[in-house]
Amino acid sequence: MRVGVTGSTGFIGSALVGALRERGDDVVRFVRPSSPAQGDDVIRWDPAAQHVDDRDLQRVSGFDAVVHLAGAGIADRRWSPARKEELLRSRTASTTLLVAALASMPAGTSVLASGSAIGYYGSRGGEQLDESSPAGHDFLARLCTEWEAGAAGLRERGAAVAALRTGIVLDDAGGALKKQLPLFRLGLGGTLSSGRQWLSPISLVDEVRAILWVIDHRLDGPVNLVCPTPQTNKDFTKNLAASLHRRAVVKIPAVALKAVLGRQLATEAVLASQRVLPRRLSESGFVFKHPDGPSIIPAAIHAQSAVKTAK
Repeated sequence: MRVGVTGSTGFIGSALVGALRERGDDVVRFVRPSSPAQGDDVIRWDPAAQHVDDRDLQRVSGFDAVVHLAGAGIADRRWSPARKEELLRSRTASTTLLVAALASMPAGTSVLASGSAIGYYGSRGGEQLDESSPAGHDFLARLCTEWEAGAAGLRERGAAVAALRTGIVLDDAGGALKKQLPLFRLGLGGTLSSGRQWLSPISLVDEVRAILWVIDHRLDGPVNLVCPTPQTNKDFTKNLAASLHRRAVVKIPAVALKAVLGRQLATEAVLASQRVLPRRLSESGFVFKHPDGPSIIPAAIHAQSAVKTAK
C-alpha cells in the first residue's frame, strides 16, 4: 500500500511510520517546506498558509490510504484564548488543506483516517460511552467536532473517512506517561483529585495496530481507539506504582492542578471523566494485545523506543 501520513514526526506518527515501513508499505510523509527531507516520499505543505506543493501532489498521484495526525499538542501549555485558537486552527486548517489536496490529486485516496480524540464526548462521569454517544459541550468537544467535520467532505469523493477518537496513549516514549514516570519512580506519584474519574487508555502498540486495522478494513465513521477496559484514576495510579515497585500515597488536589495548568485545561482534560468503549473496533474483529491497564502499563514502562512492531 501507498500510505500518506501527516504529523509523521510526532509521538504516534513516528511509531506509525515505523510500523508501516516494517510491513513493507510505501510511506509518503507530509512535511514543512523548510524540512530537509526531499524525494518521492514527501509532500511539502504549510497548513497555516494553506499551501501545498502542486508538483509533489502530481508526482505522487494518489494513495491507498492517508492517516492525518497533524495538530498542536493539547496539554503542552496553559489554554489562553490565543492557545485555544491555535489548537483549533492547527487541526481545522490542516484538515481543510489536506482534503482539498487529496481531492485535486489524479487518484486521491480511498481511505482517510483522520485524527480526533475522546474529548469529543466531554467529561461524562461514569456514563459508558461508545461511538453512538453524542458530543459533549466543552472546548475539547467543539474542537473534535469541527476537526471531524473538516474531514467528512472527502466522502463525496467516494473515500471512507474514519475519525480516530484516540484515548490516553500510554508509552514511555511520549504523551502523559512520559511526564508521569519520573515522579512515580521517585515515589511521588499519586491520584489526581478524588481518583474516581474514569480513564480510557490504549497502549502505543495497540494504537498503531488499530490505525492499521482501520485503513486495512476501510472503516468509515467514528472509531474509538481505547482499550476495552476503562479504569479509574485511582486504579491506574495503583497499577502504575505497583509496576514500578513504588508506593503512591500522594493525593494531588484539583485546586493545585488548576493553579499549575489553568482551570480549563485541568478541568476539561486532566480531570475529565471518560468511560469510553471501543465498540467499532471490537465488532470489526480487532483483538487487543493489551486489553486493560494491568497489561498496558508494564508494556508501556518497559518500552525501548517509540517505534514498535505492529504485527
